[in-house]
Amino acid sequence: MSFFFTAEDGGSYYSITKAGIAVFIAISVLLLIITGLVRSKGSGKEKKTSIDSRKLAFTAVSVALAFVLSFVRVFRLPWGGSVTLCSMLFVVLVGYWYGLKVGLIAGFVYGCLQFIQGGGSYVLDPLQAGLDYFFAFTALGLSGCFCKMKKHALTVGYIVAVLARGALHSLGGYLYWMDYMPDNFPPKLAAAYPVLYNYAYILAEAAITLIVINFPLVKDALNRITQMAKKE
Repeated sequence: MSFFFTAEDGGSYYSITKAGIAVFIAISVLLLIITGLVRSKGSGKEKKTSIDSRKLAFTAVSVALAFVLSFVRVFRLPWGGSVTLCSMLFVVLVGYWYGLKVGLIAGFVYGCLQFIQGGGSYVLDPLQAGLDYFFAFTALGLSGCFCKMKKHALTVGYIVAVLARGALHSLGGYLYWMDYMPDNFPPKLAAAYPVLYNYAYILAEAAITLIVINFPLVKDALNRITQMAKKE
């Protein structure tokens, strides 16, 4: 434990070490490579290699864009939590393009990056880290369950994915964060604190994203990018 994490405050929580950060970055890169090697249906070695390269490129760029946009905060909510600039969309897109398996891998990689960004400085135990980061962000890949829908696949996949992410964050809130409820939170709603806290910023971002992606110009651009991503 001491190689990857160091105890803080007498062992009440842990923070990630530089070696731990290096390991998580290595895992993220490895998983992206694995994502690119997940074979799609096709005939001929040359064709498969082309598909895999495209898949790796689009997945890596999407995860990178999601991570960069996670730093762009549109606004913060009074109880905590930030609404970012459509960052979840770019992880959801991977599942929409390539299906559940690749979507979950991309979500897990994104969770590793989010853990390095902020979660690694405060770890209570492995389950807490998993619910807050690895499991929650991996859930964004559930959009892949709907990739074969003929209509509204991206919209339905996005909604299901973000609701699943919120559910895992909320479970972690009930298990670990009830004692950290802010003073300005309404006492009558205390029992629902983790749900209200997490879904407030998640659904706010979801609403903004769904409005944006349904603008005709944006919708047309996403359709063109999807055709490029799935081109054989």
